[in-house]
Amino acid sequence: MAVPPDSVGIIQPQQFRWDAPFALQCGETLAKFELVYETYGSLNAERSNAILVCHALSGHHHAAGYHDAADPKPGWWDACIGPGKPIDTRQFFVVSLNNLGGCHGSTGPLSDNPATGKPYGPDFPMVTVSDWVRSQTLLADHLGIECFAAVIGGSLGGMQAMRWAIDQPERLRAALLIACTAKLSAQNIAFNEIARQAITSDPQFHDGHYRSMGVNPDLGLMLARMVGHVTYLSDDGMRSKFGRELKSGDLNRGRDVEFQVESYLHHQGRSFSSQFDANSYLLMTRALDYFDPARDYDDNLVKALSAAQCRFLVISFTSDWRFSVAHSKEIVNSLVEARRNVASAIIESEHGHDSFLLPIPRYFDVLKAYLNRLTEEARDAG
Repeated sequence: MAVPPDSVGIIQPQQFRWDAPFALQCGETLAKFELVYETYGSLNAERSNAILVCHALSGHHHAAGYHDAADPKPGWWDACIGPGKPIDTRQFFVVSLNNLGGCHGSTGPLSDNPATGKPYGPDFPMVTVSDWVRSQTLLADHLGIECFAAVIGGSLGGMQAMRWAIDQPERLRAALLIACTAKLSAQNIAFNEIARQAITSDPQFHDGHYRSMGVNPDLGLMLARMVGHVTYLSDDGMRSKFGRELKSGDLNRGRDVEFQVESYLHHQGRSFSSQFDANSYLLMTRALDYFDPARDYDDNLVKALSAAQCRFLVISFTSDWRFSVAHSKEIVNSLVEARRNVASAIIESEHGHDSFLLPIPRYFDVLKAYLNRLTEEARDAG
C-alpha cells in the first residue's frame, strides 16, 4: 500500500516508563507504570510547538499514520493530523498516548501487578481524569515539553483538556474542547451503567477474572458497544445511512430478517469485543461518570474555570444529543463569566456525537484557522 502524501507515514509506538510510586486520587498507589505513545512532526528548538491529543472512551495512542506498509487502516484521527491537515505536522509536534488504565499497551488491568506477578484484572485501582493529567505531565517532562501549544480532545478527550487547563494552568497555551461536557447528565450515566451491566452480567465475566479462566465476556462487550454506538449516532444520520434497508431475509414472511442497521451494529459489537478489554471499559466509563471539576470548587464551574490561564476553543455539533450544544454553551458561558479568552463554534452535522471524528469541512476549517492563529501569535511574540 502506498502511504498518502498527506500522511505522517509509518509510525513506531514508543513507551514511557515511570519507575517511582504514583499516588492515585482514589487513595491507592501504583508502584510504577508505563504509557504507550506516538509522536508526529518535529519539536522545534524552543520546544514551544507541541500539541497533546487526548483520546476518547475507546481510543488509544494510534491517532495518525500507519504501523506498517500493509496496514489498511490509519490512526483514529488521521483525517485531522498530518502535513497540511488541521493539526499540521509541518508546524506542530503532536503527542498522542494511551491513557493509564487502557488496554493498548499502557499500564492497566491487562498488566502484571508487581506485587503478585499476575495481571491486575479487576483489582486495577480506579483512575480519574486528574490522574491521567498528572501521568501525562510526567510524559511531557520526559519529552522536554514545559508548555503545550495546545491540549486537544473530543468527548472524554475534551474533558481531559479541560482538566489540564484547571490543574496545570501554566503548562498549556490553549485548550480545545470538542463535543464534551463539564459533567455527565443522569441520562449519560444511565447509558454507561446499562453498558456496564451488559458486561458484568455476561456468564463469562467471572467477576472480572475472565482472563485467568481462559474466556472473555464477548457478548457483554458486544452489547455494551452496541448500546454506546447507538448513542453516538443521530436519528437523521442513521436514517440517511441505513434507512430501513434489509441486509437479508424476507420481510413478508418474517424469516431470517436482518436490517442493515442491525448488521452494522453486530459488526461494530463483534469487532469491539475482540479489541477492547472489559475491565478497562468498566474503568473508563466510571472515570467518565465521575468527571466533575466543579465539585472541587464548591460545585461552581465558573470558579473551577477561573483557575485556567489558557485560551479556549469550544466546538459542538447540532445533532450530538449525547453531549449536546447546550452542554458546550454551559462551558462557554462559564468561561465568559470567568473572564477567560474563549471562542466557540456550533457545527452543522447529521452524524451525532461521532461528528468530532469526521472530516466535516467547516469543523476542520475552524480547527485549522484557530491553530494557525496560535502559530502566528507565537511567531510574532518570539
